[in-house]
Amino acid sequence: MPNSTTVSDFLLARFSDVWELRVLHSVLFLLTYLATLLGNLLIVTVTTLDHSLHTPMYFFLRYLSIVDMCYISVTVPKACVIFLLDSTIISVVECATQIFLVALCGFLELTFLTIMAWDRYLAICHPLHYFEIMNTQVCIHMSLVSLLSGLVYSGFHTGLTFSLPFCQSNIIHQFFCDIPSLLKLSCSDTFINEIITFVSSVIVGGGCFFFIIMSYICILTTVLKFPIRELRKAFSTCVPHILVVTVFLSSGAAVYMKPVSNSPTIQDMIISVLYSVVPPFLNPVIYSLRNKKIKEAVWRSINRFTI
Repeated sequence: MPNSTTVSDFLLARFSDVWELRVLHSVLFLLTYLATLLGNLLIVTVTTLDHSLHTPMYFFLRYLSIVDMCYISVTVPKACVIFLLDSTIISVVECATQIFLVALCGFLELTFLTIMAWDRYLAICHPLHYFEIMNTQVCIHMSLVSLLSGLVYSGFHTGLTFSLPFCQSNIIHQFFCDIPSLLKLSCSDTFINEIITFVSSVIVGGGCFFFIIMSYICILTTVLKFPIRELRKAFSTCVPHILVVTVFLSSGAAVYMKPVSNSPTIQDMIISVLYSVVPPFLNPVIYSLRNKKIKEAVWRSINRFTI
C-alpha cells in the first residue's frame, strides 16, 4: 500500500474510557482471576496429594486445571493493566506470544474436555474394560499427543497471521491479541487466512463438540436403565459439562467464524470474555467442587495439615 508504515506496536482496547468503569472492570477481572487460580490450584494440589484420586478421570482433570490457570493468565493480567494505566501498548512480540498461547490453551482446553467426556463414556458404558483401556500409559500418551498437536496448531496459526504486513492503523479492538482482530489491521488480502481459520475452527471445534455430544448421549442412554437416583446424578453431572462446552465453543465460533469485514463492536469483546475467561473460572466449580470425592479429599488434606 502506498504511504503506509510498518506497525511496531499495537494498542489494545478497553470496555470503557470512563475511569470509574475502568476500575470496576479491573476489579472484576482481578477477582475472577484470583478465584480461578485458587479453585484450579486446589484441584491440582488435591488430585496430586490424595492417592485415592490417582485415576484417569482425575489425571485429566488435574491437567485441565493447569491449562485453565495458564489460559486465564495469558489475557487477564494484561487486561487489568491496560484498564488501570493510561498506556494500552502491546509490542508485536508480546502480541504474537499472546496469540500463540491463547490458541494453544484454547486447543488444549477443548481436547481435554473431549478426552474427559470419552473417559466418562468408557467408565459408565464399558466399566469392565475401563482400566484395561485407560491405563497410565494411554493417559500420558493422549496428553502428549494433545500438547504436541496444540503446539503445531497454535504455531501454524501464529506464523500465518504474522506473515501478513500490518500498516496504518495499529488499534486492536479487543482487550487481548487474537487472530480475527489482527486480520482487520492487515493491509493485504486476508481471504486465505480467513478460510484457513474458518476451516480449522470447524474441524477442531466441530469435531470435538460432536464427539463430546455423542459421548454424553451414550452415557445418558446407558443410565436410563439405572435407578432414578443414579439417573438424576448423571443428569446433574452431564448437563453442566455440556453447558460449559457449548458456551466455550459458541462464543469462540462467534468470534473466529465471523467475517473480518464486520465492524468491531463492544459485543465482540464481551463474547471474547465468554471463551477466554468464563470456562477457566467455571470448570473448578462444575468439574470438581460439586464432586463428592474432591470435597472429601479436600477435607482430608485440611485435617492432615491442621492436626
